[in-house]
Amino acid sequence: MFSAMRVSAVRLIQKSFRLQNVVNGKWCTTHYTIKDRSKDPRWKDIDMHREADQYDVVIVGGGPSGLSAAIRLRQLAEKEGKEVRVAVVEKAPEIGAHTLSGAVIETKALDELIPNWKELDAPVRQQVKEESIAVLTETGRIPVPIVPGVPLANHGNYIVRLGSVVRWLGEQAEAAGVEIWPSVAASEILFNEDGSVKGIATNDVGIAKDGSPKDSFARGMELHAKCTIFAEGCRGHLTKQVLDKYKLRKSHMTYGIGLKELWQIDPAKHRPGYIEHTMGWPLERDQYGGSFLYHLEDEGLPLVSVGFVVALDYKNPYMNPYKVGCFFSFLERLIFRNLNFQEFQRYKTHPSIRTHFEGGKRIGYGARALNEGGYQSVPKLVFPGGCLIGCTAGFMNVAKLKGTHNAMKSGITAAESIFEELKDESKTTITPTKYPDALENTYVMKELKATRNVRPSFNSNLGWLGGMAYTGLFYVIGKGLEPWTLHHGKPDNEQLTKKKDAKPIEYPKPDGVLTFDLLTSVSLTGTNHEESQPAHLTLKNDDAPETVNLKDYDGPESRFCPAGVYEFVPSEADASHMRLQINAQNCIHCKTCDIKDPTQNINWVTPEGSGGPKYQGM
Repeated sequence: MFSAMRVSAVRLIQKSFRLQNVVNGKWCTTHYTIKDRSKDPRWKDIDMHREADQYDVVIVGGGPSGLSAAIRLRQLAEKEGKEVRVAVVEKAPEIGAHTLSGAVIETKALDELIPNWKELDAPVRQQVKEESIAVLTETGRIPVPIVPGVPLANHGNYIVRLGSVVRWLGEQAEAAGVEIWPSVAASEILFNEDGSVKGIATNDVGIAKDGSPKDSFARGMELHAKCTIFAEGCRGHLTKQVLDKYKLRKSHMTYGIGLKELWQIDPAKHRPGYIEHTMGWPLERDQYGGSFLYHLEDEGLPLVSVGFVVALDYKNPYMNPYKVGCFFSFLERLIFRNLNFQEFQRYKTHPSIRTHFEGGKRIGYGARALNEGGYQSVPKLVFPGGCLIGCTAGFMNVAKLKGTHNAMKSGITAAESIFEELKDESKTTITPTKYPDALENTYVMKELKATRNVRPSFNSNLGWLGGMAYTGLFYVIGKGLEPWTLHHGKPDNEQLTKKKDAKPIEYPKPDGVLTFDLLTSVSLTGTNHEESQPAHLTLKNDDAPETVNLKDYDGPESRFCPAGVYEFVPSEADASHMRLQINAQNCIHCKTCDIKDPTQNINWVTPEGSGGPKYQGM
């Protein structure tokens, strides 16, 4: 009953958003990043003054990397008896609420940052006890040996609910004297006269959906800093601007979308400490991705984290990452027993997978884009007045399916480089130029370099079959230290083929027991936004969704979004004409639309602070 009520609430919210931002039957972007307020007479008499505060370091993003940097800065300040003022700005309603990951983590960065984390009751308790890797066929599985050196070997690592770990890190940061600002979105980069970064401005609030000021309008605040650290996670919206302004990109980044569910299962089936990873069914041969399934006990509950990661360089515009389908060549059908189209949700119906969930209950859902570019795609890390750390810089090791330890270590390393510069009281702007070299000598860049060719090896005509062969032959035998470097193909948004060259995919209806529809799933995310505000999914050109995306690609945004934000509906003015509807209330901040939109017309910007999902330890 409660679940049904929540689904009804989501549908009601969608209905209300269908009424906004539509002029003459057409979607109209009203966000001030697209519509200049200085030219809008409705803003003529509004006081646009912002208050300001001064910090030594401002960190954008309260995830593993940002909190590690903050904690390390305060540790060094305490040790040296120096007062260092550090602020962390986090758009989620509370620290950890926007964090989503599998997750199995290595603890070496945590060991370094907080050596007594066990005594401090960190929520890192479930050690990996048994593991398996397999290639799935439609009805069977082919086991893959786990030998030392295989990236996915996880003996000694820990299964965690990463959101809970991040919340705990936030508590440690506050105890160390870090000023944490939850529910506050960093919406703008501020610059000094010399072009260096001066800090950030927080988001304005009290703007109506048509872009006009409400009576409750309040200007954001400026947070100035000697050094600004961007730790926004994958595809940070301010990081994009920094990359462009200072020309930091060395090569384009490639991405994936990770979808996750949390289940409370039958205690008789629970195997705390068991993990498995699979590839193959239901993915196409040329699609990079696979599944994870982790058993953990938390607060006495028998839990399983299950999910799927799909690379966003897929070509078929009809592909839906929430419902991954597969179609294999004739040769592969002979080898893999006549595989057919299947959907992602149907992965859970595989005979070896569904047994984990039968008799259980799904209690969580979420999705998040992740960096897959690896070593080749890591940008320049330093710019005048700041630096990039964590997943916003692309430090995830896609071969391991891990990024937390690298994110934390990058934050630690950046903090140590910045602190050395802070000792010089005469400096008003700090550029941590020693940070990249220091990081190069850590395990972060060493392991990324060692595994740099694993992801690109899946781009051959052999697809994941070739990638598996490469990983076995070169990573295990050759330790991944071959002298050449494979490169990625075109950016993900340029990979889509046009609808005339693609085959539509028909997906079976979910059963509501093991497989579910999007709205039911979104209802589990706790997602909410202040309804009366301009949609934060902005369009650079309001016509492009219909004149390009719908016309040439049959509206792929209606499929690649894992939260049902984008849909094409009949125009009120002409029922025979389809127009784009953006259900911004549903957005779970995954950033997939910002990445995969064919013409890069969608630009994700921050909504009012505290908006988005409210994950409970995902």
